[in-house]
Amino acid sequence: VVNISVLTRTPIQDNPLYADPNFRRFFSLPEQRSQAKMSAGSGVIVDAARGYVITNHHVIDGGSEISVTLKDGRQLTAELIGSDEETDIALLRIEPDDLNAIAIADSDDLKVGDYVVAIGNPFGLGQTVTSGIVSALGRGGLNIESYEDFIQTDASINPGNSGGALVTLDGKLVGINTAIISPAGANVGIGFAVPSNIAVSVMQQLAAYGEVRRGRLGIGIQDLTPDLAGALQVSELRGALVANVEAGSSAEQAGLRPGDVVTAVDGRDIQSARDLRNYIGLMPVDSKVILSVRRGDEQLAIEVVITADNLASIDA
Repeated sequence: VVNISVLTRTPIQDNPLYADPNFRRFFSLPEQRSQAKMSAGSGVIVDAARGYVITNHHVIDGGSEISVTLKDGRQLTAELIGSDEETDIALLRIEPDDLNAIAIADSDDLKVGDYVVAIGNPFGLGQTVTSGIVSALGRGGLNIESYEDFIQTDASINPGNSGGALVTLDGKLVGINTAIISPAGANVGIGFAVPSNIAVSVMQQLAAYGEVRRGRLGIGIQDLTPDLAGALQVSELRGALVANVEAGSSAEQAGLRPGDVVTAVDGRDIQSARDLRNYIGLMPVDSKVILSVRRGDEQLAIEVVITADNLASIDA
């Protein structure tokens, strides 16, 4: 786990006329001034051979210079490989000289009540460790990010912890600390981390393309309500209801129909429409998935190809 310092330069607010380069040239005014601001955050070395460091998008957003300080005191200039605002994950690269990468765990194996440790750089103090438990899994609806599937923890997370590691007691990364709920401005034991499986998926795309190429199936989806479940004769309020299927989409070609209920993707249970959207939106384009689908009394397995998401939509 590393400390991250970000230098941001912003123009000093001035008379709007001063922003016009022709006006400044005519009156021989000096170049427009800017003010520098330093902010602190945290990051995690995930690939020692390549020098890859994961952090939060909001930690480095707008930064003109990024530096990484290692536990041994070395301070290195970081290059921004790519950043994804919708999951709040960014990938940096530093000189891969004698680095130690963290072991990464499968965040899907976490259970509520598991002990976890948050490591980071709160208030710029440097390497700091706090402990707690997993308070909840699959937290969403916080309007922090577009793709929300947070691990909630009561381990103390404070300003500067963003981008740091949430680890198991055997030292394996399960999350990237991202946000807190703080009515009074201090830690109240409700913090959120992006699961390691999402962070790694985003990292792989940022490393390959410099951006996240989101996938889609071409279906409109919604949660099952008791009324809809009754009309469809579905006993469980679990899964994502297919509301419509786009003409010519991979979903139509695979045979999905309005009224189908998607209950799993590649064997991973789907609890809600948000769950399906999160999963599909982070899958690599052109990959294939097996959807478990309830259609009336039938249970179907349908293979669908993930296509590129060229539309800003809330479907899957």
